[in-house]
Amino acid sequence: MTNSAANDDGELSLRWSGRVSLTPRILAVNIFALALLAGGFFYLDSYRSRIVDSRVAQASSEARLIAEALRSVEPDRRDALMLRLAGDTGARLRLYDETGKLLADTRALGLRNMVLRDPDKQGRGQAAARFLDAMIDTVVGAARPPLYRERADGFAWPDVRTARSGNLIAATVWRAPDRTPVITAAAAVAGQGVVMTTANATDITQTVRVERFRLSVVLLIVSLVSILLSLFLARTIVRPLRRLARAAVRVRLGRAREVVVPRLPSRRDEIGMLARALSDMSLGLRARIDATEAFAADVTHEMKNPLASLRSAVESLSMVKDPDLQTRLLGIVRDDVHRLDRLITDISEASRLDAQLSRAKFEPVDVGTMIAGLLAQREARGVERGIRLRYDHREGERMTVMAEGARLERVFENLVDNAVSFSPDGGVISISATREQEMLRIRVEDEGPGVPEEAREQVFSRFQSLRPEAEEFGKHSGLGLAIARTIVEGHQGDISVESREDRVRGARFVVRLPLADRQ
Repeated sequence: MTNSAANDDGELSLRWSGRVSLTPRILAVNIFALALLAGGFFYLDSYRSRIVDSRVAQASSEARLIAEALRSVEPDRRDALMLRLAGDTGARLRLYDETGKLLADTRALGLRNMVLRDPDKQGRGQAAARFLDAMIDTVVGAARPPLYRERADGFAWPDVRTARSGNLIAATVWRAPDRTPVITAAAAVAGQGVVMTTANATDITQTVRVERFRLSVVLLIVSLVSILLSLFLARTIVRPLRRLARAAVRVRLGRAREVVVPRLPSRRDEIGMLARALSDMSLGLRARIDATEAFAADVTHEMKNPLASLRSAVESLSMVKDPDLQTRLLGIVRDDVHRLDRLITDISEASRLDAQLSRAKFEPVDVGTMIAGLLAQREARGVERGIRLRYDHREGERMTVMAEGARLERVFENLVDNAVSFSPDGGVISISATREQEMLRIRVEDEGPGVPEEAREQVFSRFQSLRPEAEEFGKHSGLGLAIARTIVEGHQGDISVESREDRVRGARFVVRLPLADRQ
């Protein structure tokens, strides 16, 4: 008894996923890969942060340069310079004095180049975009900038306070009502106060949203293709496996005769191999069931004859008073008992032979030495009717096969017994063994009537035999050649019967076995 099933289960078992059908598992694997691709949405947040940082640095530089320009210009030319610089930078410029009072504002001067958009007046598309922005910011844990609101006092702006306190440049990122970034920067103007720039960086939001839309389109297309391929893969794997599983269940339920296991001849992959293997297995199982049923029917038939004869003799024995007739009846009883014993022994061996061969340990066996020893023992016991045994082989030639010695010896015993039964008085039985490439060929020839060509396959069937007319009934069970074929085939060989070439009469049984020392 082996534990291969337990070992296989330990090597191939899956923990929680083993309880889920293949189709959702295939989909889950592909969806996981898509989830990794969807991680690109979170990469866009870091991409946006880098752009904002770059804009903050740019705004700080512009504020410093504007402060330098305002410091060097005359007060009467200040407003014109601020309008021109605001137009060039796209930012709103405001100048505060030392007390935080507003001195100049480009919007008040007529340049409205920084206008915040009211989200309530935007369409549904922008609302959906803002929702996605908020959702992604929440998932990635992005810092939420403060809401941008106008302030009347200059010192209410943190950038102005910072720049006025001695840190000449300061910048802050704000959040507009429509979630676009607003960047403010302030720089001290020597002797005049602090200048502050304000820019609504809508282009950053637009860039991120455009990239997100492109990524969404790619993800959608890849998702559709992946799902379709997953369903196709699941269909090509799961459906045939389910068909094979249903067929196997029906075979297990005892419906092997009516089950047709699909062979999937068009498939050349592992599933096709599995389908054909299961189909062949079911056909072999069906053949084994048929053989078992036929064997059981033959056993019943063969045992009924001696049992009927034995019962008739026993019943008659109590009613017969003649001593001679009683002796004859006792002889019949004795012969029937011997016949039943021989029949039961052969039936027991034939029924267990396949299982025993599957567990047998094969070892190197010199067939030449085995046959020589078998014939020597047979001649020592004496061969009936003056029959002679002749063994033809090359002296010293090794004829080694991998075999179970006792079983293989039984094959040649049966063949010799069969040849003796059919040989005439004083006949010769020839046994020869020769090497033929990678096979060992053993021939057993007799001088009997031979085997008709139409019966050469039938003689190897169980309980099927062509016995000599002069042989006493019941002396053989009809299982000898069937047992011989089973043993030979269990050793990866074959056995057949043919006519002799040198005489008109006689049979030749040929056994071919693979050599252990193949060259």
